[in-house]
Amino acid sequence: MHQQIDYSAYQRLAFDRPAPRVLRITLNRPERLNALDEAGHAELTRVWRDIEADDSVNAVIICGAGKAFSAGGDFQIVEGMIDSFEYRCRVWRESKDLVYNIINCNKPIVSAIHGPAVGAGLVAALLADISIAAKDAKIVDGHTRLGVAAGDHAAIVWPLLCGMAKAKYHLMLCESLNGEEAERIGLVSLCVDSEQLQARALDVATRLAEGAQSAIRWTKYSLNNWLRQAGPIFDASLALEMLGFGGEEVKEGVRAYREKRAPKFPDHTDV
Repeated sequence: MHQQIDYSAYQRLAFDRPAPRVLRITLNRPERLNALDEAGHAELTRVWRDIEADDSVNAVIICGAGKAFSAGGDFQIVEGMIDSFEYRCRVWRESKDLVYNIINCNKPIVSAIHGPAVGAGLVAALLADISIAAKDAKIVDGHTRLGVAAGDHAAIVWPLLCGMAKAKYHLMLCESLNGEEAERIGLVSLCVDSEQLQARALDVATRLAEGAQSAIRWTKYSLNNWLRQAGPIFDASLALEMLGFGGEEVKEGVRAYREKRAPKFPDHTDV
């Protein structure tokens, strides 16, 4: 019995079908540059299970509405994690599930990245099977600037994509990359002009949707064993990120962000 999922209950994600058996997910909060609030974070976590169960879908595109792919997490989430252990545990579970749900989703995923790509949105962008960035994309992992460890996806995939030296440089210093630089170091699959981004993503997704499905899905499964093998590395990094939300550095990181100044983190000699 074939099953087609009804996606109408989703609030922060929009869906359309631009080609047969291709589902396009659009992060749809353009007034906030698609920053993910509580509802958006939860929806981005669980949508991959719905897609796996949807027999009408062979390939997926994920993109952002308006001027950005995603500006990261809403600061209400950050402040909730600082203030509440229970809230932090909930976000930890979602963050863990987000990464593993993408890795384990049996359908190939294509990301179309334009403008800022940060936070949980960047998780989906870089864990996608084929990542396509516009030249004007701005990719940045800002965890250490906020005052927490780079835990939500970086340790599991950046060293595999671009090597340990580049991963450490960009993750420890929060150095941003445009689409061309991201392609040059191997962080994304392709870089195209911004006006070609959606068409190229659709072309790739259509080819995947029309291809030999068991062969493509089993190839994805096999290759993603590299990521599953790195699971303990990811689990440790995410746990350390969550530990950081109980410390003083993140409080200064949030204050500095709100006051639009450089953070002045406390000295540490005991970590």
